[in-house]
Amino acid sequence: MLFINKISSHSAIDFAAEELKKYLRMMMPECGDIKIAYNPEATDGFRLGLMQHLGLDVSDAECPELDDVLYIDTDCHGGIIAGDNPRSVLLSVYEYLRQNGCVWLMPGHDGEFIPMRNIEPVKYRFKPSCRYRGLCNEGAEFQRCMTDIIDFLPKVGMNIFMIEFKTPVAYYDWYYNHIYNEKNRPPEPISPKTVLQWKRMCECEIAKRALQFHDIGHGFTIDPFGIDSNMAWYKVDEDKLPLEAKEYMAEIDGKRGFFRGQPINTNFCMSNEKARTRVVKYIADYAESHSNIDYLHVWLADAANNHCECKECQKHTPSDFYMMLMNELDIELSNRALKTRIVFIVYLDTTWPPLEYSIKNPERFSLLLAPISRSYTYTLDQKPRTLTPYVRNKLRLARDLDEYLAYFGEWKKIWGGAALSYEYHFWRHMAYDPSGTVLAKRLIEDVKAYKSNGVNGVIQDGSQRAFFPNGFAFYAYARTLFDTSSTYDKLAQEYFSAAYGKRWRDFLSYLERLGEAFNQKYLEGEASSRREISAYYNPEYLKNLDAVTKILDEGAALIKECYTSENRIETVSVRLLEDHSDLCRYLVNILKNKCAGRDDAALSEFERFTEEFGAREARIEGYYDHFIFAAAYHRILRLHPTKRCDDVTL
Repeated sequence: MLFINKISSHSAIDFAAEELKKYLRMMMPECGDIKIAYNPEATDGFRLGLMQHLGLDVSDAECPELDDVLYIDTDCHGGIIAGDNPRSVLLSVYEYLRQNGCVWLMPGHDGEFIPMRNIEPVKYRFKPSCRYRGLCNEGAEFQRCMTDIIDFLPKVGMNIFMIEFKTPVAYYDWYYNHIYNEKNRPPEPISPKTVLQWKRMCECEIAKRALQFHDIGHGFTIDPFGIDSNMAWYKVDEDKLPLEAKEYMAEIDGKRGFFRGQPINTNFCMSNEKARTRVVKYIADYAESHSNIDYLHVWLADAANNHCECKECQKHTPSDFYMMLMNELDIELSNRALKTRIVFIVYLDTTWPPLEYSIKNPERFSLLLAPISRSYTYTLDQKPRTLTPYVRNKLRLARDLDEYLAYFGEWKKIWGGAALSYEYHFWRHMAYDPSGTVLAKRLIEDVKAYKSNGVNGVIQDGSQRAFFPNGFAFYAYARTLFDTSSTYDKLAQEYFSAAYGKRWRDFLSYLERLGEAFNQKYLEGEASSRREISAYYNPEYLKNLDAVTKILDEGAALIKECYTSENRIETVSVRLLEDHSDLCRYLVNILKNKCAGRDDAALSEFERFTEEFGAREARIEGYYDHFIFAAAYHRILRLHPTKRCDDVTL
């Protein structure tokens, strides 16, 4: 008879014990009940708890609260499953189960492979390669996909979930108003109050697993002045700007107000000491009333070339004023005895490091490198970059990761504290690799490049539903953050053998061939033969699309042969490929017209895609984000010929 003793008392360890019991009973259905008890003195059974309480060494953790150390020493009857913090105990439970054959491939019960077998001994001690391993909400989100992804993250070794915005109304609106799919799903608007309640529910799910909770990001440039950040990127009439707030807004071309009518894209006048004091007080008040936050992200506006041009603001760069603001915030938080960690972002204008000011208390702060305008068709080319000086509101954003890392190198001359990246692979870029295999290779390379350049992990600004045609790219991302020695071949075998069974190599080959034929470089707008006509004009690309169609026809036979399996995960995975094949055929029809310069016909095919393929959205919405895919291809159809990386919107 198996039993579980909790050596340490914490809600996340309680949850870890329940998860261990659940999966052990699934693996060994006739093993009988498994009793759970709190018994710090236990010497037998499974013992779950903190390594410190078990007399185990954690000296390799620079900060045990933040650095995960996993420890497992078990036989066939029990043993120690521990970690240096409560979250790490849960991660150790999942790692123990993983080494006994369990694989989590996608969120939800249909996304897991749990073998029926007797447990085997495991001896394991490991500190994950990267401290920061996370996801931030993005795309069209509904509440079940939010709670499902939070549940999924620790199962693949991740430790962070971030919720962007004070209340992420826009992301929920995109789903519940069924943008790009109104003909199939009538809008069902929800209120900001409901979204706020759901955010609190997510926070409880995060806390249950002791994941790091990262909060907010954009909004602090407007909320302190009585402007509701819930409006996000929606355009707002100027008369909605409170009269008393107008003096605090950035002055652009001699006028103060909303930047292009979008509150979230509007900066404030950072030289105005009264304005900075107001912002600092607002942030400190928020931190004080939300003590569950592990990291509070304080970002500037979500647009470039929009910093204040008044006489006083011209005296320093935006990054200098940003550092000034961070130091003032640190003083206020310290005066209130608040230990809240703050994240500042190297993004758009602040890609250029400050010239005069720097952080005075690096222990409180972390740097977040956000290379939104980089190319996703390669990682590094190692060519030297000549960096340009900052010129207010006349930016040319960096074109690749090499250039961003060169700017980060300049930041490191004044910043020696914690650094992580904020990335966008699972934003529109996942739609530009319909196979998922090209993206997986890029993610593996990118994570390793960041680590080798002093960036200790990544948070993805990505959809909660990045699992179409499967979750391989997400799995590769998570497992490489966990262990940077991971390789594409090893991860592909782990994932595809669990998802597709005996024919896994055939399915992997099928998707790799699709990835090559679709040509991510073309879909990213980097392979036009005549950019003056269109970023996507390239009649030669028709050969690729003919190859895609041939591969899809060949894949149809493979899908038919493996359509049903005794393993649920295989059936789900193969049938998702059936839907994915149909999606690819719609994309082929759109792209055949676009690459040949038939823009009106391409738009007509796009509208057919959103309506016809959108009809099946509800059935596959746990894996597929229709809004992200539709917005990504709509962008291809409307993108200005000369506009590329500087367009940072969907």
